[in-house]
Amino acid sequence: MRADGPARAWRAVLLTVPLLAALLSAGCGGTGTDPAAPPSPAATAPGSPAASAPAPSPAAAVATIPPGFNGTDVAWLQLMIPMDGQTLALLDMARARGTDTALKRLATRIKDSHTAELTGLRRLLARTGLPSTNVHEGHSMPGMVNADDLAELGRTAGAEFDRRFARRLREHLDQSVTVARGEQASGLNRDTKRLAAAIERLRATQRADLDGVTRP
Repeated sequence: MRADGPARAWRAVLLTVPLLAALLSAGCGGTGTDPAAPPSPAATAPGSPAASAPAPSPAAAVATIPPGFNGTDVAWLQLMIPMDGQTLALLDMARARGTDTALKRLATRIKDSHTAELTGLRRLLARTGLPSTNVHEGHSMPGMVNADDLAELGRTAGAEFDRRFARRLREHLDQSVTVARGEQASGLNRDTKRLAAAIERLRATQRADLDGVTRP
């Protein structure tokens, strides 16, 4: 992972949160810290994508976390909201450009569930009192659909689109499971952990459905 000075400082803050240490090892960053959490070593995956936009100031990460939440809860919420939200455009493309009827139906169902999830995720973030700003704006990381992904898919159609779409959706579903497990292991807020568990179960079902429609 390429790191400039601000990015290194940003990661130094994030390493106090076990979930974010795991996320960094997969090539992404987040926000929110738990001052009481012990430092955790970060394992940087070779070839992981780096953030394509300047990282926020580390001082901005040290926001006051309200009672009942910890940094892992906040980090997961701030990650999952753009992960789900930016995937909606990908799912819309399946209906417009795809040719596999079963795959298009699955995309519609997943979009409906993501839309419902976003309501719960945003409600929980609002309870923290933190702003709804997308701290991952412009970042490139596993499971996060970005403008380049959409542009690449927009240049394809038919069976080739279906194949590339399924691959990108599969990455998103798998990464959602990874971070949901991190929240359940290291989060504090009961409602946030409950939502993470529900998302993990749903993603497993969606992954199985996707594998049933198109082989990995």
